[in-house]
Amino acid sequence: MRPAAPINLDYAASTPLRPEAIAAERAFDASPIAGANPNSLHSLGRQAQARLEQARRALAASFGPRVRASEVVFTGGGTEAVALGLIGLATGVRMRDRERSRVIVSAIEHDAVLDNIGALRGLGFTVDTVRPRREGAVHAEDLEALMGPDVALVATMFANNETGVIQPVSKLARVAHAAGALIFADAVQGWLHAPFDVAELDVDALSVAGHKVGGPVGTGALYVRHLTPIRPLIQGGGQERGLRPGTQDLRAIVALEAVVSSLAPRVAADAVRVRALSDALYARLTAHPAIHATVGDPAAVDRLPGIVSVYVEGFESEELILKLDVAGFEVSAASACSSGSLDASHVLTAMGIPTELALGSLRISFDDRVSAADLDRFADVLLEIVS
Repeated sequence: MRPAAPINLDYAASTPLRPEAIAAERAFDASPIAGANPNSLHSLGRQAQARLEQARRALAASFGPRVRASEVVFTGGGTEAVALGLIGLATGVRMRDRERSRVIVSAIEHDAVLDNIGALRGLGFTVDTVRPRREGAVHAEDLEALMGPDVALVATMFANNETGVIQPVSKLARVAHAAGALIFADAVQGWLHAPFDVAELDVDALSVAGHKVGGPVGTGALYVRHLTPIRPLIQGGGQERGLRPGTQDLRAIVALEAVVSSLAPRVAADAVRVRALSDALYARLTAHPAIHATVGDPAAVDRLPGIVSVYVEGFESEELILKLDVAGFEVSAASACSSGSLDASHVLTAMGIPTELALGSLRISFDDRVSAADLDRFADVLLEIVS
């Protein structure tokens, strides 16, 4: 039976705005500092600046207890944070040491990283890629084989946006730092979905985005470790330590802070509950002989709690997505759509999954707001389609 309203199971793409964010926006609109520039010297400007720094402290705390507020740079979203972390650190390192002109990125990065490879090469960098093993994780020894004294930066995800596999970031950081390179981690997909401490990850920079956790679209941030060499992407003002010029969108930042303050204290507990939901969904789906987990054995892989990644033999993703949409369930493919046709996911093919199987992939993603009953109904429909 089709649900009364579509059930969104594509949270890895974007998430619904949380009530905390909506309430914070309304309260801000009614406040004296609505529309005030936090960089102005008058009293309203100073009040707006104080509110901005309150939000900065909340984000810093979500990255770990030892993170300074001054290490958080607000951006206009995750993609901008990724570009600033990737290009900003690479150029910052090279200014300090001209011999360091090589960047290593994992082959399973989001397009926000991969699409900047051309820009890095245009700036004179050589870019190499390191592939994951079959389960979807990059291994430290594979990175170590590519390292050298010319490496400026290593770029890796905290967790993959298609498979949900959490990368061994601290081990990769150890390899990078041993060779004198820096490491940047894209945590857009994992922040506030799985607990982490940037001090334990030992990264030099880390990107996040608000709309992946129920905050406003167009909000993001970059953690930059104190004294890390980094260059801005654009010029035009001294805001955000000169790293991100432009007047900050305080209204959106306040809404993001409300979400962070709500989620951060309970992220570990939420992860346990959502992981149980994904485990149950994996078990139901992969009991069918035509449905397989892209990560092999889900129980043996460190992964985000709310991403279930499968491929279905004998089907293409587009066909499954459209049939599920008609039935009232919104999911996505771990594939790229180009000119109306689906191409096999670069992530799945890098993991060694054959193209013909990767073309039948599905990504089901959710957070604490999706119920077990909704997931059970989804499984019933998908199993009926496949059977």
